[in-house]
Amino acid sequence: MMSNMSVHQQIVKYTNNSFVYMKDTIVSEYPLTIYVNDTEFATMVCTPTDLEELIIGFLASEGVIRFRREIRSFQIDESRGSAYVHLHHNVETNHQHYSKRFIGSCCGKSRQFYLVNDAKTAKISMSKTTVSADQCINLMKQMQQASYVFQETGGVHNAALCTPEDIIVSRADIGRHNALDKLFGYSLLNQIPVRDKILVFSGRISSEVLLKAAKIGVGIVLSKSAATDLAIKLATDLNITAVGFIRGNSFNVYSHAERITHVN
Repeated sequence: MMSNMSVHQQIVKYTNNSFVYMKDTIVSEYPLTIYVNDTEFATMVCTPTDLEELIIGFLASEGVIRFRREIRSFQIDESRGSAYVHLHHNVETNHQHYSKRFIGSCCGKSRQFYLVNDAKTAKISMSKTTVSADQCINLMKQMQQASYVFQETGGVHNAALCTPEDIIVSRADIGRHNALDKLFGYSLLNQIPVRDKILVFSGRISSEVLLKAAKIGVGIVLSKSAATDLAIKLATDLNITAVGFIRGNSFNVYSHAERITHVN
C-alpha cells in the first residue's frame, strides 16, 4: 500500500527581493478509480494513504454497503490507480439517485449533491455524549499539533474521530470528504461504535460535511472554520451539535448547544 503523502520538488522561491532555488515539500495527489462488481463507479482524487479505509468509507457513505462483511473481494492496483470491489450483493444503480461521477479534490462544485441518496444514508443522531468547552478547545489543539503533513505542505485537510478526552484516530487528505471517508472506513473496519464519538475537522462545516458526519453517525462536529446556513439547518434537523471557529479560547455553537458544557 502506498504511504507517501508528500514529495520533494525543486522550486523557485521569491523572498526578500530575490529568487532562491530550493527544495520544497509538496503534498501528493493520486487519482483512484473504483470499480464495483466490475462496473466503474467513481474516480476520486486523493492522498495515496489509507486507501482501503477511504474506499470502504466512501462506499458506505454512498449507501452501497453498510458493513465490511458485505465485501466479497477487495483489490487495489496501485500502478493503474484502480480499486476492484466485489460485493456479495448486486448494486442497483438508479441514475436518478446517483451516477458514475468524477470527485475532485477541491471544494464546491467538484462534489455533486444528491438529496435522494443522502436522505437514505444520513442518520438522525441519538448521541447522549456531552463535551466541555475546554475539551473542545483541547481536541482541536491535539489534532492541529499532530498534523505534520499540513505543517510541511499546507495542502491537506485533517479530520479526527475522538472521545471527549482524546483522539482515537486522525486522517489527512487533499480532499476534505476523503479525510472523513477514511475515518468512516476505519470505524467500519475496526467495528468502533461511533454514536458516542466526536468528529474534529479542519475545514468549514458545509452541508456536505454535515451530511457526511450524519452518515458516519456522530452527534458532535467540531471545526476550526465556519458553518454554512444550510449546514446549520441540517444539523438542527439531524440532532447534531455543530461547533465552529475553534480558535484560541473561543468558538461558536451553531446547533444543539445542550451537548456543550462549561466544566470538564
